This record gives sequence, C-alpha cells and structure tokens, in this order.
Amino acid sequence: MPDTPQRTDGPAGWLDRAEARDGGAARGEGTAWDRGAARGGVASGDGAVGWGAGFQERHDRCPEAATRRHPSAAAGIGHPRTPGPCDPAPRTPELWPAASDFIRAHHAEERLGDPAPRLAEAYAEIAESGTYGHTERELTFGARVAWRNANRCIGRLYWNSLHVRDRRHLTAAEDIAAACADHLRGASQGGRIRPLITVFAPDAPDRPGPRIWNEQLIRYAGYVQRDGRVVGDPRNEGLTALARRLGWRGGDGTPFDVLPLIVQGTDDKPRCFDLPPDAVLEVPIEHEDHDWWAGLRLRWHAVPALSTMCLEIGGICYQAAPFNGWYMGTEIGARNLADTDRYDLLPRIAERLGLDTTSDRSLWKDRALVELNRAVLYSFDRAGVTVTDHHTESRRFLTHLDREERKGRTVGADWSWIVPPISGSATPVFHRTYDTTERTPAYVQHPEALARASGDFLV
Repeated sequence: MPDTPQRTDGPAGWLDRAEARDGGAARGEGTAWDRGAARGGVASGDGAVGWGAGFQERHDRCPEAATRRHPSAAAGIGHPRTPGPCDPAPRTPELWPAASDFIRAHHAEERLGDPAPRLAEAYAEIAESGTYGHTERELTFGARVAWRNANRCIGRLYWNSLHVRDRRHLTAAEDIAAACADHLRGASQGGRIRPLITVFAPDAPDRPGPRIWNEQLIRYAGYVQRDGRVVGDPRNEGLTALARRLGWRGGDGTPFDVLPLIVQGTDDKPRCFDLPPDAVLEVPIEHEDHDWWAGLRLRWHAVPALSTMCLEIGGICYQAAPFNGWYMGTEIGARNLADTDRYDLLPRIAERLGLDTTSDRSLWKDRALVELNRAVLYSFDRAGVTVTDHHTESRRFLTHLDREERKGRTVGADWSWIVPPISGSATPVFHRTYDTTERTPAYVQHPEALARASGDFLV
C-alpha cells in the first residue's frame, strides 16, 4: 500500500486532503518430442509483452486474514496445503485506508473533483457490509494503472489502451468459462491482438469469488509416460493430471493438446470446460530459410491470457481477472520452446542445423536459439498475428519511462525481468538501473493460485 498514512477514523479524516498518489507511475514435431522432463524450479518465461510472466511473487499487502477457505475445501474437493492471504473477506479497519488511497488517487489523476462524496459512499458501504464495490470507471482506471505499475513488464507503453470487460455479475462456473472463451475471441480479432481484461466478482464477506485454476486461459497438456517422459509441456503435467481426475478424457496425445479450463464458480467445486476451437488462435512455427522446419510441427497460441494473477484495487482482490497483451517473440522462442524444463528444443534444432554440440564453446545453443526466435517472428508475421521483438520493445520501454517521468510519475521496474532473455546487452534496457518500489493497484501472484495451476492444491 502507499506508505503515507491515511486517516482510518471515518468521515472526520476525509477532508484532510492527503497528497494524491497515482501509483507513480516477462518474461517467459509429433510425439518424437517425448522426453524426460527436467524437474527444476525455473520460472516460466511464458507471458505477454503487455504483462510479463509474473508480477509480484506474492501479495503480503493484501488486507485480509488467512483464516477462511473456499467452500470446496469443506466439501472435500479442495484442501489448501497452506492458508492463503486472500481467501477471506476484507477486514474493515484494514480495507478503509486502501480504499481511501485509491479513491483519492483516482480523483486526482483523472481530475474528477472533490473525492469527499465518493469517500463517504465507500465508507458507509464498508461499515455496513465489510466491503465496497468499484464503479465501472474505477474498475477501468484500477486495471489500467495496475498494468502501469507492473515492475516485471516491459510492454507498459500501452497501459492506457487496456480494454476492460466488467463481468462481476457472473457467478456460475459455466458462465465464467463461456466468458473466458469470449475473452479469447475478443482479444485475438483474427490476429490483431488487443490488450484485454475480463474482471469477475471479487471475494466478499459472505462468499468467495470465482477461481480460474489454469495459469493461462490457453495451456498445452503435459502427459507423463510410464517411463517418466513427458509428451507436451512439462510445466502443465500437474494440471493435466488434475483435469483427468475431474473428468477430462484427454486430447489426441500430441505435444500441443489444448487443456480444458478448470473453473471454480462461487460456492462451487472446480469443473472442466473444453475451449471451443474458434476461441483458440494458433500459429504454426516455420522458418523462412529452412524448409525442414515445418516437419518439426511446432506451433504456439497467439493470445497469452494470464488467469491466476490477482488484480488488487483499493484493497479489493479480484482473483479471477484474466488479462492479456500480446507476445514478445522471446517469450515463445527463448523460453517456452527452449527452456530445458519446457519443450527443450535447442538440441534437436542444433542437430538439424548441423552444429557441433559436443562443446559449449561452439556456441551451438546461442545459434540454435537465434534461429528459433527468427522462426517465431517470421511465423507470426506471416500469419498476420501481432508479435513484437525484444529490440523494439526495449526502445519502447524507454519511451514509456520518458513519458511517465515527464508526467511526474516514477516508473518501477525489475531489471532481471525487463532485460530480454537473449541479446540482453544489445538492448538499451540493459545499461541502466531502475526503481524497484512496488505500487498499487497491482497484479499479484498468490502461492495458493500457483498451487492450483500446478495441480498441487488438492490432496
């Protein structure tokens, strides 16, 4: 939360005008790819240029106590291994300062005039119910500023273009799943990817909000074989097993079988829903200089819609709020398809390129990595699907820094995430330091959400 204290004694403090704080101002063939998957804990680079693969690792600032579990736990479906900071409803003494900070910042930045009437309205709502609701304008502002505040995201130049879909009225799992499919259709637009967020109901004192268990709306299955090898994406082997336990029959057994959505509605158990084919836009990965590349049968989905991040606005936690930007090529080519604990394609590509893989000094990994990233950019461009490269996006990030600083807003950034995973020193974002202060509103990652996405949340 902002570090300047706010009055917590109700209306008497509302006219003491605190200085407005606006938040101040990713990383990431056929069945011949069956292989033994590394079981390391390397973070995924899978994300979106508009978002990155991760924001804050956990949300310790969330103004909620870790005492209540989702009703599914009592029903025998879900048993959190550790209590989570965002399962219960907000506590009024801790919620009010966060709400006040946000409302004041919103009115100041958008020049909405005196915030006192809105503060009085929110305070009365919190006093009566233990929580408060955001207006659509507040929701849009909060979601956009949360993107602007994302320290691990290189693509924030476009933060104010985020389109916000308010779906807080939906509570049933089947309706939420259908809205997620609509999200993917609206975001893909036939290849002209647009930044989009769909916000579902937050947790409230009388009931938890919905949950989306998948790390992203589109994820590829990881099938563990009897000998320990994995067909598909090893990152999703736990979620794949969970989907099977919940009744999913599995796909065709290819490395790119799209997993069903696992959605938990309000006061409900997690359930599986297949994504309609028209909601999943995919790009075949080929190479402009190597005809044999098509024989690898690579592909990747076009919309990186993160779905386990919690959107925190003014003390309210929206735990089901899938959002997307568009891909930076390295997230696919340098991480998802290349990491040793993901598809691990560099040895196979190096072999086909005729490179000497007997010694690291031949730089075969580097050469294969460049060609894989060239293939990703070429394929997305050929398909007419939005993608950006790491050199362009690095320059745009510095443009974002300049714009924000001219408006008097400090831009936070995590150097280890902003610098691209290849050719880092050849990009301008490498040669400087950044303020690492975390600000709200924010997109945050809860440990229990990660556990759900890995299939480890149930016992």
